Amino acid sequence: MGLRAEKIFVNLPVKDLNKSIAFFTEIGFEFNAQFTDETATCMIISDNIFAMLLVEDKFKSFIRKEISDASTSTEVIVALSANSKEQVNEIVNKALAAGAAESKDPIDHGFMYEWGFQDIDGHLWEFVYMDESALNQ
Repeated sequence: MGLRAEKIFVNLPVKDLNKSIAFFTEIGFEFNAQFTDETATCMIISDNIFAMLLVEDKFKSFIRKEISDASTSTEVIVALSANSKEQVNEIVNKALAAGAAESKDPIDHGFMYEWGFQDIDGHLWEFVYMDESALNQ
């Protein structure tokens, strides 16, 4: 068996940490206070998935290149699973109500349903429901 990581920590630069925390709180995410200060926070996505939201100066301390401008270019799409089509819609609608921009129209492939948004810093998030039983048919 090849390399298997136990957890993932996605690091994202943000312009205003407090606004980002408020935005993601509106969607329903929680944060680990132990890893939160005025420069960073740890957003809990699941038991093994986390997003480190870092103010740009803190983010720059980890890299040698320039920070991409997520409002004009895309380097990554954070894609997360959902339990149902309804949950996908609920999450994206909450994000849109909290200030996100729609990144694309919902797509229904029959066995898979996806929809996403652009957060307040321009990062792309996608939520996907996959009907495993439809794949076996």
